[in-house]
Amino acid sequence: MSSTPVYIICSPRPQVGKTLIARLLSEFLLLKNGGVISFDVNLKEPSLLDYLPRITETADVIDTYGKMQLMDRVIINDGTAKVIDLGYHAFDEFFKMCDEIGLMKEALRRRVAPVILFVADTDRVSARGFEMLRGLIPSNALVAVDNEFVVRGELPPAMSRGRVLRFGALPVFLKTYIDRLSFSFTGYLRQEKDSSTELHQWIRRNYTTFRDLELSMLLQRS
Repeated sequence: MSSTPVYIICSPRPQVGKTLIARLLSEFLLLKNGGVISFDVNLKEPSLLDYLPRITETADVIDTYGKMQLMDRVIINDGTAKVIDLGYHAFDEFFKMCDEIGLMKEALRRRVAPVILFVADTDRVSARGFEMLRGLIPSNALVAVDNEFVVRGELPPAMSRGRVLRFGALPVFLKTYIDRLSFSFTGYLRQEKDSSTELHQWIRRNYTTFRDLELSMLLQRS
């Protein structure tokens, strides 16, 4: 059996578009594979569970029981991709746990492929968080996410040296539209027949970005 991917979307900062990326990725994987399991590790609402309740479970890493519950569900090669929307409040504790249990080595042993999607910002907290991850995560599994809505300009040099995923900013009125709890990216693609609309192209471009990431990861593991 080939490796099962686990995507961990994270940032030590709030309000960087992390849950938006998790929503997009979850819907892409559901469309492409017919199934995905997402985990919501957040304090603030609306969160991933509010947007995608049918495929999302809540989780926490506050105590040992919660950590083990999450790891037992995630580090399993069952062929179903996993997405973890990791709240900023849990950033340090989660990766401390990953270091303590040797997550990357254990995942390799179990044929699970973690991919860390670090949603970038230009502040010191983000810089320190990214440096910490560079010391824990192999470079081929650490991806910086350049959300143009947040990072208006160039990424910090340390984050731009490796693999980068870029997401363009939408106009504010469209951002408000997709922030509705009832909105579905895949549903919009299916219902909106005019493929030239800005939102249609934005969703397709982001889905293509995830497809290319998947393919590159597969090539690395082959």
